[in-house]
Amino acid sequence: MIYIRNLIINAFFLFFLSISGSILTAQQYDKQIEKLAKEIESQVIDWRHWFHENAELSNREFKTSKRITKILRDMGYKPQTNVAKTGVVAVLNGNKRGPVVALRADIDGLPIKERVDIPWASKMTGIYNGETVPVMHACGHDTHIGILLGVAKILLDMKDEIPGKVKFIFQPAEEGAPDGEEGGAKLMVKEGVLKKPNVDAIFGLHIKSGLEVGQINIKSEGIMAAVNSFRIDIKGKQSHGSRPWNSVDPIITASQMVNNLQTIVSRNMDLTNAPVVVTVGAIHGGVRSNIIPEDLYMLGTIRTFDTSMKEQVHKRIKKIVQMTAEANNATATIDINEGYPVTYNDPELYSKMLPTFERIAGKKNVNIIKAVTGAEDFSFFQQKVPGVYFFIGGIPKGFDSAKVADHHTPDFYVDDSGMLLGMKTMTALAIDYLNKSQ
Repeated sequence: MIYIRNLIINAFFLFFLSISGSILTAQQYDKQIEKLAKEIESQVIDWRHWFHENAELSNREFKTSKRITKILRDMGYKPQTNVAKTGVVAVLNGNKRGPVVALRADIDGLPIKERVDIPWASKMTGIYNGETVPVMHACGHDTHIGILLGVAKILLDMKDEIPGKVKFIFQPAEEGAPDGEEGGAKLMVKEGVLKKPNVDAIFGLHIKSGLEVGQINIKSEGIMAAVNSFRIDIKGKQSHGSRPWNSVDPIITASQMVNNLQTIVSRNMDLTNAPVVVTVGAIHGGVRSNIIPEDLYMLGTIRTFDTSMKEQVHKRIKKIVQMTAEANNATATIDINEGYPVTYNDPELYSKMLPTFERIAGKKNVNIIKAVTGAEDFSFFQQKVPGVYFFIGGIPKGFDSAKVADHHTPDFYVDDSGMLLGMKTMTALAIDYLNKSQ
């Protein structure tokens, strides 16, 4: 039924274009997009290299924001700045009346020291959790910025054929605002980024290091997990390391707690219903070998797709933390943050736009995937308006995917050649959506 529906949508789209003033078919649009994207590709790559070399942490993307603003102004846009602290928003008013579509790119880097041997490697530093840390674009947000700037230029050149408005959203703090601060997509929504003009639909992409250039990964409904981070603080009693019987050891308590937390996934959750992940990613405590410390803290992440299972996980974590601490005569507190909801691709919008993905990338290059346990605050936009989120390839063709470094690691790398498909796809999505929504 979906296939037949897509054929009808495509037929209507081509008929509409044939009787409109532009008299352009989808294929003619595609040729124009291809030409303009190739013309600007080298410039987009240069922009990407600059943003990579000048990576900044969440809510601290000051140089990044300033550069985005200048590039947009040089194109002829009048961007709004300081949106959700360091975000930038620009609007293209087409020469024909119509709906409003938004395109989004995230702009922040991560507290990771780059090991990739490239001329434009990051040597930036920033303050994270009170410490000076190296910063790099270890998740490809630099490519997202470059792609969306390229799309802004292409659509400006095609302004006469655009029936509606396009809102370009350059969003800070996707990786999470610093402790005690608001940020990211949630703050953008709170500040009204989807209003004035009111957005009808939104699209976002993510480059993927393990996916070959030219490929697109996508699915309907939940494509990425809901995420909650947590902090556990354990308080014991300090003693000399040679006399552990005088202590209440928070390190032993933490060790048992980590093991016990793993039983939530392995013994408490029905994984035939939906995936669940509970990971402890950091333990901080102690200063030297012969001192049992008084306290420590642990940081972790929770990934879920089902609301009921999410509630069960949170309840079990709290109980395990409390009971394990009591069993060791220690005390413990846990804080689980609000996190991000599931990144949910609206089924109707997905069905409507799937032909665009298949036309631009080629049907054989569009992979319908299972949900992944990564998370994205793009989900906050999708809670307010229909949205579709997808992945594009960033590994050079023929490269051994087994040797590819994962996202959020020092060796993370994506190839510049992956950005062309990103530009073409985002541009076509905007134009097709506006034309199909007349």
